[in-house]
Amino acid sequence: MEKNNAKDVGENKENSYDFNAIEEKWQEKWEKKKVFEVEKDSKKEKFFNLEMYPYPSGSGLHMGHTFNYTIGDINARFKRMQGYNVLYPMGYDSLGLPAENAAIKAGEHPKSYTDKSIKSFISQQKKLGLSYDWSKLLASHYPEYYKWDQYFFLKFLEKGLAYKGKSPVNWCPKCETVLANEQVHDGRCWRHDETNVEIKQLEQWFLKTTEYADELLDNLDDLDWPEEIKAMQRNWIGKSEGTEINFEVEKSNNEGEKWPIFTTRPDTIYGVTFMVISAQHHKLMDLVTEDQREDVEKFLKKVRSVSEKEQSELEKEGVFTGSYAINPSNNEKIPIYAGNFVLANYGSGMVMAVPAHDQRDFEFAKKYDIPIKIVVQPNEYDINPEKMARAFTGEGKLVNSGEFNKISSQEARDMISDWMEEEGFGKKVFQYKLNDWLVSRQRYWGCPIPVVHCDKCGMVPVPEENLPVEIPTEVEFGKGNPLETNEDWIKTTCPKCEGKAKRETETMDTFFDSSWYYLRYCDNENDKLPFDKEKVNYWLPVDQYIGGVEHACMHLIYARFFTKALRDMSYLDFDEPFQCLFNQGMVLGPDGEKMSKSKGNVVSPDTVSEKYGVDTVRLFLVSQASPDKSIQWDDKSVKGCLKFIKKVFDYFSNVKIGKSSEKVEHFINKTIERVSEDIKNFDYNLAVIKIRKFFSCLEYEISKEDLESFIKLLSPFCPHIAEELWEKIGNKPFVSVSEWPGANKGKINDEIDKREGKKEKLIDDVKNILEIMGNKNQDANKIEIFAIPPEIEVYNEVKYKLETTFGLSTEIKSIKDADEKGKEVKAKPGKPGIIIE
Repeated sequence: MEKNNAKDVGENKENSYDFNAIEEKWQEKWEKKKVFEVEKDSKKEKFFNLEMYPYPSGSGLHMGHTFNYTIGDINARFKRMQGYNVLYPMGYDSLGLPAENAAIKAGEHPKSYTDKSIKSFISQQKKLGLSYDWSKLLASHYPEYYKWDQYFFLKFLEKGLAYKGKSPVNWCPKCETVLANEQVHDGRCWRHDETNVEIKQLEQWFLKTTEYADELLDNLDDLDWPEEIKAMQRNWIGKSEGTEINFEVEKSNNEGEKWPIFTTRPDTIYGVTFMVISAQHHKLMDLVTEDQREDVEKFLKKVRSVSEKEQSELEKEGVFTGSYAINPSNNEKIPIYAGNFVLANYGSGMVMAVPAHDQRDFEFAKKYDIPIKIVVQPNEYDINPEKMARAFTGEGKLVNSGEFNKISSQEARDMISDWMEEEGFGKKVFQYKLNDWLVSRQRYWGCPIPVVHCDKCGMVPVPEENLPVEIPTEVEFGKGNPLETNEDWIKTTCPKCEGKAKRETETMDTFFDSSWYYLRYCDNENDKLPFDKEKVNYWLPVDQYIGGVEHACMHLIYARFFTKALRDMSYLDFDEPFQCLFNQGMVLGPDGEKMSKSKGNVVSPDTVSEKYGVDTVRLFLVSQASPDKSIQWDDKSVKGCLKFIKKVFDYFSNVKIGKSSEKVEHFINKTIERVSEDIKNFDYNLAVIKIRKFFSCLEYEISKEDLESFIKLLSPFCPHIAEELWEKIGNKPFVSVSEWPGANKGKINDEIDKREGKKEKLIDDVKNILEIMGNKNQDANKIEIFAIPPEIEVYNEVKYKLETTFGLSTEIKSIKDADEKGKEVKAKPGKPGIIIE
């Protein structure tokens, strides 16, 4: 009911919802007033909110970007309103082969192409209303950024964490560059899933990530990350406990060499009947005898040009090298095979094979008619090598194992390991799947590695005062490494002897750039240091990191390694870069499939924002499901979100500011409490449901305080309309930096919930009855509700809604009236009788 002192907010105001004008207006105001810029403030608790910085594609933002950034922006706005000093920056992962290839395809230089792409990205991101601190902007192709890439590389070189060594490498013939193991997916390039990866032996630069293997593994327990990601990292690091046994290998030149062979089953050492070296091992050809060379080369050619389908068909294939190893336990001579199932970079790249007790070895032995020797007999029965259909991999008693016969296989593992250590040909060790990080690439658009090669002095680091070594502009694109086409750039002077030298033409893996960018945000204009230690220790670690699950075993491991290495070099004082991690879902096309141009199901953020408004798009993206789940684009739901926003806007054009009812006060305080918890837990979809439900309970007259609280709750999701409504009720800008509302629990009345629940249930019951009636409901013209006397008042409150919802006149009566008129209907507390005629 209208009060005398009530104020009409909408009086003499423009009431139409022009979302384009509203969005442009507030985006300009935010930028002009630098609303979201922050600096270190010891009086406020900091909060570093960050999305993984994107590759600035020339095609611009896609809907997945929009989803990702909306998730992050909601969290940043929420924390800012809660009083945190929020650092929320943006930058661009702008070096790398995708940009180089896209530029070449467009007939443009990578630098100008990338600059143009970044400019487009920034424009699109600003239009989304993202509350970034743009003063912290960085991009990895800026010389003032990659100067510090080079600086850290030199520091790693000094510390012995960077080194160069010959190694079998993954080579993508389409990229014409080396790929890290993490960039090879099912034998194919991670960028070109139709391109088979080949193996080449090249001198490469590595970082010793393996020095931090144990810490990378152990610290996972302390991180607030999805268990799926932590499991993926544990598996990638792959720590195994076992025994390293030294086998003497007879090479093709008849010289002996000790090879440390790792096994988790030392109890089966007496059952080794052959060895297998990786077909990709750089020492393989040293073991190949002249009479076997032709067979081995034929096999290698097949392995290195294999398709994914053929790979599965070629499992457990191999060829005899002509060389032998000596089993140190019994001095037996064992043939060495080259195989396509042994990893060159796991352990020594050679394994001992026990076909009686390993299924893979058993199949290989059967295929190549290699002897099978049983050394573990089951406790319940005996097995015969000639009759075995499969390997016996269980526990049992040792046989054919010298002094260890009759001992249980489990007990024998430690006993045999101890015996080997005493005899000097074995020891207990831990082995890891994790390899050192291959960081060099044969490409142009990457950070140059800051070393030169001098005939007199060898490899010489570039002095720090000469950094950055800039990427040259004049190069020719075509086959191979474009850097090698600029002779003027390659030719230089040795910093040590001042003689002639040549620059390193390898560039760094772009994961090097992204392994520390989050640190640079804290001090992005520092030209004396990569960052100020005090600033970094204030802002870091990142409190909330947001990005895709696909980075679990590349970026996230490398960034963790980088942080630990910099800590040990006294650049920072913390152990982990990202305390909390959130993985967003995907936005699927209207057909439920992944969006792609070839499928014709791509939905452009620019197009839908122009049509429905940015706030509408933001609201839709977080309304459909939990943000960690994939959602399907649905125009009908988008229109529903726009309809809701228009209703909100129209309500503020007519609402009277006065005093809130007890019911409204109850709902606003309960909504504040629950929405705050939902946003904190990234349950954005549940928060939106509660906000919409509260809005449906609003009345024609309401207090200004409660109106403000509603606007604040809406603000993180729909920031533009929130600012407009905040101004509309007479407040000064900006709601974005106003204080988040607190719930007054004293005004929460559970009896009101029970009352509202009864009304909602009645509406549902009427709806269900009409559905059961089917076509008969078309003849209906009246709804009669028969309630117990104490509840008549409750149901009278929903009478108008019943009439407007179902288009039928509605009467609320006492159950006593039904008895008097002889109508057969019953009523119980919370369940009135319903007659539809």
